[in-house]
Amino acid sequence: MKSGDLTISRRSFIRGGIATLAGSALTLYGARTFAQEASLTGAQFRASGKSAKIATRQLRGDLRYLNGSGGNIIVLPGPDGILAVDSGLATSESQIRTALSAISSRPLSHLLNTHWHFDHTDGNEWMHLAGATIVAHENTRKRMNQRQEIPAFSIILEPSPPAALPTVMFAQSHRLLLNGQKILMERYTPAHTDSDVSVFFENTNVLHTGDTWFNGYYPFIDYNSGGSIRGLIAASSENLQRTDTQTIVLPGHGDVGSRTDLLAFHEMLIEIRDRVSALRVKGYSLAATISAKPTEKYDAKLSGGFVSPDLFTSLVYQGV
Repeated sequence: MKSGDLTISRRSFIRGGIATLAGSALTLYGARTFAQEASLTGAQFRASGKSAKIATRQLRGDLRYLNGSGGNIIVLPGPDGILAVDSGLATSESQIRTALSAISSRPLSHLLNTHWHFDHTDGNEWMHLAGATIVAHENTRKRMNQRQEIPAFSIILEPSPPAALPTVMFAQSHRLLLNGQKILMERYTPAHTDSDVSVFFENTNVLHTGDTWFNGYYPFIDYNSGGSIRGLIAASSENLQRTDTQTIVLPGHGDVGSRTDLLAFHEMLIEIRDRVSALRVKGYSLAATISAKPTEKYDAKLSGGFVSPDLFTSLVYQGV
């Protein structure tokens, strides 16, 4: 399938279920790649999105997170209203609303996006219409407002509806004081995309890394959105600098973790980058590099997501 074979509106793309790229692909379909999942019918995708089960888990203090629909969502309730970090999939609106109402009866007031990808922003429209001001890096709005391609999965996305777009943007950092929490959003070196930001809750020492960290899976690097393996390693280093031994770290995908887990991920990225780079310097083609299995040491632990060892090798190869 060529990248132009799948051209659809962002709304129909998500409501058709293909947004399960980073959510249901992990929880519903196991280790098969997303490209394989694209062969499923729209009805199957819609069924999987609408039936997503949302789990609510404690982080620290009043902070909780929701998982089961797209990327991990942090929720901070309080007198200023509910703050959410990322919005999950639009197809899970009903379940997410139910989860939020179980946490607090107050309305949504703020939504912070970690980056532009649809599995983190598809719920933006309904959350905005429910009262949330959307805050994000300026590139998040720029990419959501334009046609985007993700060639690795043969996907083309048309612009998001106006109500889904962030209205408060920043270039490097942005501070908020809400519900008694000091919250710092900081831009990463372009890594997974060029719109990545961290969200740090200073009072409780909790960090949301967005998709600069996949806990327990090989990460995806979106080169068409300004990402790169070098940038991902730089962002991984920034995560280490932003944490200490007491920090609770929430990845874009996967279970909550710690600085120790971030360090293991960082070392994995460097090791595989170095192996692939050495093979490329020797003149290995992409096919030969994949055959050499430079990720083999980590495959048993990290290949259960939608990024297979071969795909991750090809992403690293592209950037060395």
